[in-house]
Amino acid sequence: RMCHHLQSWPAIQPESFANLPLRKNALMPNKKPTKGKIIVFGILMWYPLAGVTWQFLHYLLGLRRLGYDVYYVEDSGRWIYDPSLNDLSPDATGNLAAVVPALEANGLGDRWCFRGNYPGGKCYGMTEAQLLRLYREADAFLNVTGAQELRDEHLAIKRRIYVETDPVASQIKVFNRDKDTIATLKAHDTHFSFGENFYAPDCKVPLGMFQWKRTRQPVILEFWDNRKKAHTYTTIATWKNTGKDIIYKGKTYYWSKDREFKKIIDLPQRCSANFGLAMGPEKSVQKLLAKYGWRWIDSLQVSRDMESYRNFIQSSRGEFTVAKDQNIRLRSGWFSDRSACYLAAGRPVLTQETGFSNCYPVGKGLFGWETIDDIIKAVDSIESDYSGHRRAAREIAAEYFAAEKVLGKLMQEARL
Repeated sequence: RMCHHLQSWPAIQPESFANLPLRKNALMPNKKPTKGKIIVFGILMWYPLAGVTWQFLHYLLGLRRLGYDVYYVEDSGRWIYDPSLNDLSPDATGNLAAVVPALEANGLGDRWCFRGNYPGGKCYGMTEAQLLRLYREADAFLNVTGAQELRDEHLAIKRRIYVETDPVASQIKVFNRDKDTIATLKAHDTHFSFGENFYAPDCKVPLGMFQWKRTRQPVILEFWDNRKKAHTYTTIATWKNTGKDIIYKGKTYYWSKDREFKKIIDLPQRCSANFGLAMGPEKSVQKLLAKYGWRWIDSLQVSRDMESYRNFIQSSRGEFTVAKDQNIRLRSGWFSDRSACYLAAGRPVLTQETGFSNCYPVGKGLFGWETIDDIIKAVDSIESDYSGHRRAAREIAAEYFAAEKVLGKLMQEARL
């Protein structure tokens, strides 16, 4: 059961949530819910790291702003990932202590439940009776990341919405007639994906059997208001992942980002800007980055709590990052939830082209690159008018990623 692809993370400190901003008319509801009762399923407590917590808060608070009566639930038969052990565990108490304060700080203290649906697993937050009642009363659920396995009590919920944040793998598994994937998707009545270039002429992802609707990460803009000075282009990433490569029509499509970073490893030697990567503590990776002029940043510290994560993004000059080979070669249009936060913080984003430029304006505040020369030109453009690119980044976030717009469209298309 060892999670070999995960880094060893330090314990997350619950007190780190104490200073999260509570802004009148921004994060707290202005009036009682007027729309349906919605459950958000996810991995907030299964994987209690800062970027994941931000991702789900954006969904929960965005839906609440729109007038929905929203609840967060994890009700899984799998053990949680314990960062202090770097392994799976049946004991969820440490993860809950890390995450629940963020829910409480944002008015969701009585609207969450974790139930370990495995031998010895316990129910936290709402009681089991309250959870089962919620299942009977809910109008719909959003299975964000598709991580919640569905049982009969879930299938009784009127509307079942699948929200995929990592496209390509499930579509190829369906193409390859993977029975488990097909059964999982069939258990939902509506399917959304971050594959925003789906159905475009240049998209090569197989899309048969299911009708995919396109969506993206919602962001609460006020969380990311930013006036900090910055000098280094950064990102947060895992250098090496294993076990998620996938074969499609006899070709292997890769998951791990180290393949893409190595293609542009000499970037700091060819560009006058400063570049840093927040990654795990592997000495071999640190040595390689140092050789080519990259600044190594300890991702364990960056992601240990929400405020550190936000401060890291706000204190960056912009984001420079790569994408996964699967999304690049198949042109899925995937765009990172983390990159959306950089844009909301008014930080220009330079990210590897996946086809997303068919969906967003590029060239001012946001750049999609294919070669190292593209990167150098983009950096030159940003540095020639940094304040202008900062404004453009924030404007893109407001126009394309604002939670009310993204989730309003999603719920409208889901007929909710």
